[in-house]
Amino acid sequence: MPAPETVTPASASTPRVGVGVLILNDAGEVLLTLRRRAPEAGCWSIAGGKVEFMETLEETAVREAHEETGLHVELVRLLCVTDHLVPAEGQHWVAPAYLACIVGGQLSNPEPEKTEEVRFFSPGALPGNLTLTAQNALAALRREGGA
Repeated sequence: MPAPETVTPASASTPRVGVGVLILNDAGEVLLTLRRRAPEAGCWSIAGGKVEFMETLEETAVREAHEETGLHVELVRLLCVTDHLVPAEGQHWVAPAYLACIVGGQLSNPEPEKTEEVRFFSPGALPGNLTLTAQNALAALRREGGA
């Protein structure tokens, strides 16, 4: 397993923005990715990543979903925003999470250097080692009567 990303002093003192995408298939299963890198390496997460300069949150969500899963998605709505604080890793992210449905593409693992595995889980059989952003997005969906 590659070493976790190191945190530079500038990034350690500045919060970053990363967007998450909770993707559901037609069977109501949840797509999760097993992270190889910090934050929370070794945990299952929703798809997502860093917002690029001059990119909207929605554009980031759609781009990152495709880059990490091979799927094209359509955003349904904003689920929640997570204050993703991982002091032990020097990580501070502000992370909006969107609910999305699949509109095309083929499920794959296009970034194996970042992601160990990409797969669907039934809502009743989710892994226990979920990232904070995945936990919060799933809790928000459950509050709304979903998964």
